[in-house]
Amino acid sequence: MKKSVLPAAIAVCLIAGCTVGPNYKKPVVSPPVAFKEAPPEGFKQAQPSDAIQKGKWWEIYKDASLNELEEQVNVSNQNLIAAEAQYRQAKAAVLVARSGLFPTVAAGAAITESQTPLLATPGRLGATYTIPFSATWEPDLWGNIHRGITTAAATAQASFADLENARLLFQTELAEDYFQLHGIDTEMDLLQRTAASYSEYLNLTRRRFAAGVASDLDVAQAESQLDSTESALIELGVQRADLEHAIAILSGKAPAELTISASMLTSPAPPVPVGVPSDLLERRPDIAASERQVAAANEEIGIAMAAFYPTLTLNAAVGFESLSVTNWFTWPSRVWSVGPALAETLFDGGRRRAVVAEQRAAYDATVANYRQTVLVAFQQVEDNLATLRILEQEAAKVQETIQAANRALTVSTAQYKAGTTTYLTVITEQAALLNAEDTATQLLTRRLTASVALIQALGGGWDTSKLPRTSELTVSPKK
Repeated sequence: MKKSVLPAAIAVCLIAGCTVGPNYKKPVVSPPVAFKEAPPEGFKQAQPSDAIQKGKWWEIYKDASLNELEEQVNVSNQNLIAAEAQYRQAKAAVLVARSGLFPTVAAGAAITESQTPLLATPGRLGATYTIPFSATWEPDLWGNIHRGITTAAATAQASFADLENARLLFQTELAEDYFQLHGIDTEMDLLQRTAASYSEYLNLTRRRFAAGVASDLDVAQAESQLDSTESALIELGVQRADLEHAIAILSGKAPAELTISASMLTSPAPPVPVGVPSDLLERRPDIAASERQVAAANEEIGIAMAAFYPTLTLNAAVGFESLSVTNWFTWPSRVWSVGPALAETLFDGGRRRAVVAEQRAAYDATVANYRQTVLVAFQQVEDNLATLRILEQEAAKVQETIQAANRALTVSTAQYKAGTTTYLTVITEQAALLNAEDTATQLLTRRLTASVALIQALGGGWDTSKLPRTSELTVSPKK
């Protein structure tokens, strides 16, 4: 009596699940206990607001127009739509990897005309009718299929984090452009008021020249200063148009479809909840993406090591085969076969060992990239905390400069009218005042954009709990 090969094959399958390769351990990073740069006044006591907790961080600025534009980024930004499609592609790759756990079943039908050799007994010309059903299954003996699934899932999670990082970058870029645009509006308002003042001074010098108490040089200097100011005002219009166009593209619109009304910047940025450095490891989507890439690289080592072990393939076939169409589907026409196949590479010139070394080196590179990403995140937070602190101090000093420049202009104007000083002194004080007021406006813009950059550096209210779980990624999408 023949012994069946099936019990032996089943026995081999029982060892399935013996995963080879290293178990994944998250790379160790030791964040500092606290940031070197202390937050500006008011930031220390700030608690996470509802806006930041739910990801709509821009709502802390309480600007309805900004809120509307930011909402459009999620809906219409084409780069973001492309990133979302890449994430869906990565999700589908998880299901592709998961399909390796299951048998491949195939079916077909064939009618073959053939001629047997004339020397055969008997020679025959006729047709053969077959309908085969076949199944092939490769048990995951060494865990390489499961590691492939884990690799694809980690890659998909990294793609999701990349998507969220891109979303945050586009949102913060729009907010920075928005504040810069209204900073230009504020500068234009300053120049318009200054030009009006310079026009009054020009009329003053013309009257004094007509009365013979001022020279034509005074008139020419007043005219030159007014023209220079009006020229600078026109130049700002170019910058504003460029920023408005950029905001339109970020919100997924053509420049012709968006017009942003002029608005003045009046107050500095609201407090931003900073937290502690260790929070960054959970709050930054780019750090999450980098860590998931490390996890995927670890699984690739295991897949490479599984190549050192034999592979088992189980094959089965059943169907009908007949020389007559009338007997095609009869019980005597049935055919079947079943059996395992075991394969092992005996010599490959060191290829498998080299592949393992290659994957280990790739893993080390991803670990280094992950730690570098963390370090850069700390730097970005520190940079923006320092910027906000220093700009706050500078803004206070500039306000003192403006007060002094106003006083100097008042005195020089009175002296000029009294004929005790030249118009050059007035022009000098006018330029000093304009420069100080313009600096104050630019500082306010920089403080607002720095607060946006700080929010970006802190992750914009995102955290790793929003990453899709492996169990979610292995569920087939609904049609």
